[in-house]
Amino acid sequence: MKINHLKNQNSGNFFLIAGPCVVEGRDMAMEIAEKIKIITDRLEIPYIFKASYRKANRTKLDSFKGIGDELALGILKEVGKTFEVPTITDIHESEEAALAAQYVDVLQIPAFLCRQTELLVAAAKTGKAVNVKKGQFMHGSGMGFAVEKVKAVNPDADVMLTDRGNSFGYSDIVVDYRNIVEMKAFEVPIIMDCTHSLQQPNQSSGVTGGKPALIETIAKAAIAVGADGIFIETHPNPSEAKSDGANMLALDRLEGLLEKLLRVREAVR
Repeated sequence: MKINHLKNQNSGNFFLIAGPCVVEGRDMAMEIAEKIKIITDRLEIPYIFKASYRKANRTKLDSFKGIGDELALGILKEVGKTFEVPTITDIHESEEAALAAQYVDVLQIPAFLCRQTELLVAAAKTGKAVNVKKGQFMHGSGMGFAVEKVKAVNPDADVMLTDRGNSFGYSDIVVDYRNIVEMKAFEVPIIMDCTHSLQQPNQSSGVTGGKPALIETIAKAAIAVGADGIFIETHPNPSEAKSDGANMLALDRLEGLLEKLLRVREAVR
């Protein structure tokens, strides 16, 4: 992939997209980025720092949405410059694409919006790499059209597809690993989102639940069936996270998990 500052691409390892759900502040973002950069450099894993600059899709009106768009985007840019790592953030409306592209290296299309043609086109027009999350309502074989939409506007675009499970509206998400195999047919990197795929949405409390104890299981299986990358949201203290803490991986558990995943990768090569 032709993404600025994406190192260790010749190591043969899977790549990692990891960071907090949302930018909560500068110090937290810098702390997480620094720790993951040290780990991934040692393990020779290509690394992209992720964080939403704004959470547009919240269960409740008063849920935390962010610290301010340009402030959060500025922090993402500082993270990328300080640690020489590419950064990724999600966009929800077409007009956000050009703004976010000034600060980050990869634009992410949320799963609920993966069929939104104007949003995909706007992302493609920026010239940035685009990661499209597979809708919870879609089979992997249908994601080729999202790739086509981006490539039609920018034939040279780096496009990635990310699976995050399937939901049937019953407060749970199921992972079907056939989706990884199906999407690999589109000849773009395929990523497994190991945290959002364990969400338990639509809770009566208005706060999304999760099963973080199964992150390792989801990740191991994804690598075993051929995923090119792993997506993990992590936080120093998930119980205090302002968004999606229920399905995050504690930051101090990331290194051990990555070491196990590298052994799985080696075994299935």
